[in-house]
Amino acid sequence: MKKLLSLVLSLVMIASLAMFAACGETETDTADTTGAESQEAEDTTGAYEIAVVTDVGQLMDGGFNQGTYEGVQAYAEANGKTYQYYQPANGSDATDNDRVAAMRQAIQNGAKIIVAPGFLQATAMTTVALESPDVKFVFVDGWALTDDAGNALSNVTAIVYKEQESGYLAGYAAVKDGYTKLGGTFGGGGSNPACNRFAYGYVQGAKDAAEELGVDIEVKISFQYGGSFSASPELATQIGTWYNNGTEVVFSCGGSMIQSVISAANETDNGKIIGVDTDQSNLSDRVITSAMKGLSASVQKVLGEFYDGKWDEILGGQASNLGAADDATGLPFATSKFTTFTEDDYNAIYEKVKTGAVTPDDNVEGCEAAEFWTALSAGHTTVIYE
Repeated sequence: MKKLLSLVLSLVMIASLAMFAACGETETDTADTTGAESQEAEDTTGAYEIAVVTDVGQLMDGGFNQGTYEGVQAYAEANGKTYQYYQPANGSDATDNDRVAAMRQAIQNGAKIIVAPGFLQATAMTTVALESPDVKFVFVDGWALTDDAGNALSNVTAIVYKEQESGYLAGYAAVKDGYTKLGGTFGGGGSNPACNRFAYGYVQGAKDAAEELGVDIEVKISFQYGGSFSASPELATQIGTWYNNGTEVVFSCGGSMIQSVISAANETDNGKIIGVDTDQSNLSDRVITSAMKGLSASVQKVLGEFYDGKWDEILGGQASNLGAADDATGLPFATSKFTTFTEDDYNAIYEKVKTGAVTPDDNVEGCEAAEFWTALSAGHTTVIYE
C-alpha cells in the first residue's frame, strides 16, 4: 500500500511542479513558437537583450535552472534590462538541436548575451557561438569552449563551481548532527561532473565527521534514476525503500528529482532531505539543509562585468572556478534544521574549507563505477553503491 501511495503522490507532485513552472508569474509570461517563454522588464522595443536558455527540467525547478534565472532576473530588473527565458522543446528529452533552436530564437529576439546552465549545453552553445560571434554566452556549470582547431571561443565565458565543497559541508554537518545512515541520489546518470563532485564531497565530509566522532556510518550512493534530473515513480520507490530500511537523510542532487524524494520522505515518520544548488527549505519541512552554489550572485557578477565593458579583459574564453573562498559554496545555516550542529560548528568547518585547511578532493574520474565508491569504505564508514 505504501509503495502504491508513493507512486500516486509522486505522479501528482510531478504534475503540480510542471503546472507551477508553466503558470508561474502569469501576468508577464508569454510564449513563442519554439516553446520558449519570456519575462520582461520595461520592454518597449520588442527586443530582449538578456536570455536564459534552460537546462532539462522546468524553469522553476527549485534548483539549478531557477537559481540561474533568478540571477538574470535580479540583475535585469535592477539595471533596466529586458530579459527572456527559453525552455528548449521536448523537456527532459531535449536534444542539441532543440537547444540550438532556442539559442537562435533568443538571438532573433535581440539577445546580446545568453546565459545557459548545465553541461548538456556545450554542443549547442559551441555551434551558436561560432555562427554568432557578436553575441556573448555564459556557460553556467560548464567550461571554456573551443572551436575544432582548439582555439578558445572568445565570446564564451564559463562559471564553474567547487561542488565538492558544498557536498563536503552537507555530509559533515549531517553526521555531526547525529545522522549515521545517509543516502544520496544524483542527477546525470554518473556523467554530470557537477553532480559527481557533489557526491564525492558528500561522502568525504560524512567520512571525516565519522572519524572525528568515532561513530560508524553508512552512506548509500545512487545515480540509477537521475539520468534526466526529473522526478519519477521509480525514484520515489527507490528512496522510499531506503527510508523504510533505515536511511535517515537523503541528499537529493538534481533539479526536479527532489519532488520524488519529498514524496518518499512524506511517507515516513522522520525521513529527512538535503537539497541542492539553492536553498530548498521552502519546498518541504523535511529539508534540513541544502548544498548550495552561489548561482544567482555569480550570474549577476558576470552580467555586471559584461555591461561594464570588461568582457575582453577578464571573461572572454575564460572559466571562473568559484568556491568557498569566493562565497560561492556553502550551506544556508539560517534556514537549516540541525538539532545539535551549531552555527559555531558550521562556521569553524566552513572557515577551514574557505582557507584551504580542508580541501575536498574533486577528482571524480571513474565515479560511474561501483568500485570508485566501495573503495571509500574504510574506518568508520561503509559506502554502498546502488
